Amino acid sequence: MRNQREVVDYALQRRALLAGVHAGRVGTHDVCDASPYLLRAAKFHGETGENPCPICRKEQLTLVSWVYGDELKHVAGSARASDELTRMDGLFSEFTVYVVEVCRTCHWNHLVQSYVLGTGDPHTRSRPRRTAGQ
Repeated sequence: MRNQREVVDYALQRRALLAGVHAGRVGTHDVCDASPYLLRAAKFHGETGENPCPICRKEQLTLVSWVYGDELKHVAGSARASDELTRMDGLFSEFTVYVVEVCRTCHWNHLVQSYVLGTGDPHTRSRPRRTAGQ
């Protein structure tokens, strides 16, 4: 079980943006702009969400979790599945997870939530990696 802390929910920001789209103040081309990198991450690391896309309503949204933190080194800035997050939670002292919802059909994307994971113990270090020859 993950120990989420410092949780930030971006539902109000999402709701305001969608109200602007439905009122015609914001064009769909401005909100349906997922990068190819984000779309690939959704395909290979994403998890199917519970809600349909608010723009095209053609498919369920995919949730992609991105990890960032100084301790993560080369892993920082990459997408991770929930089982990997659970494993990382016990290995690192602190890192931030950003959850982005993505529609793989119309390319809608929006930041949904962010939170901090990790043991909280500054003395926790990831296990040293083995290199070739060890």
